[in-house]
Amino acid sequence: MYKIRQAIKEDISRMAEIEKICFSASEAASLESFQKRFSVFPECFFVLEIDDIVVGHINGCINNAPELPDALYSDSKLHCPKGEYQTVFGLAVDPKYQNQGYASALIKYFIEFSKNRKHKGMVLTCKDYLVKFYQGFGFIHQGISESSHGGAQWNDMLLIF
Repeated sequence: MYKIRQAIKEDISRMAEIEKICFSASEAASLESFQKRFSVFPECFFVLEIDDIVVGHINGCINNAPELPDALYSDSKLHCPKGEYQTVFGLAVDPKYQNQGYASALIKYFIEFSKNRKHKGMVLTCKDYLVKFYQGFGFIHQGISESSHGGAQWNDMLLIF
């Protein structure tokens, strides 16, 4: 059985480790980046545990517009605590635990968390192969993103609550 909970400072190194495994070097958030973000918006970091081991995470800042510009990744001062849209910077599950529904559990949890906080919606970018995954949760594909994060092509996805 798994448990989803708010991340604590001691989880950050494990989150960065999972991130490094799941994303390319140019796309993955560094430990330093996780630490900076967590220091500004810790309320937006969640982990999934199995037997007290963190095996997945989801996180993102809050923005006032239904978009995820690249600047948000690098400048945590752009976090807008009273903003209208929850962003998703990263959703990652250790490959040893993938294909068991844990990523779905994390995104569902984050959606409910964001609805309870009275946000208008959620925004993220994803690779082509994940468009249908997110559409399954009600996200609308907005087209190819202007984002060039990590030198990759991304798709803008928007969920209005």
